[in-house]
Amino acid sequence: MPQSLARLVLHVVFSTKNRVPFLRDVELRTRLHAYMAGVLQNIGCEPIVIGGVEDHVHILCNLSRTVTIAGLVEEVKKTPSKWMKEQGPAYHDFFWQGGYGAFSVSESNVERVRAYVATQEEHHRKVSFQDEFRALCHKHGVEIDERYVWD
Repeated sequence: MPQSLARLVLHVVFSTKNRVPFLRDVELRTRLHAYMAGVLQNIGCEPIVIGGVEDHVHILCNLSRTVTIAGLVEEVKKTPSKWMKEQGPAYHDFFWQGGYGAFSVSESNVERVRAYVATQEEHHRKVSFQDEFRALCHKHGVEIDERYVWD
């Protein structure tokens, strides 16, 4: 078959460094998510939904067959981080955490994960980022070392 085809749906999660709540302003957060969607489109990774709260982001997207997961995360952190620092003096110390979580999503679960990402504000009225991340890792069979995962 001369044509290469792929449909890989990815759920990526990462926080601000030390979970500093830089993203409290809902309008700024919405603009950041739109900016991140543009970055994803530019590297051929179609965004499905981007959501989050004041200290972290969830991205549901299609992973291009020509982009690695690490490359996707690098691009979706690097340029938006520079953009955030341009939003005013309050954001000059903005950084993302060094790590991330990336989880595969089966086609049959895309709509459920899309709804989950879209309702992050409601979800985090009850659950902390750390507890959410632990649960995601557990659900996907990923062991974490608490000494290193929370930068």
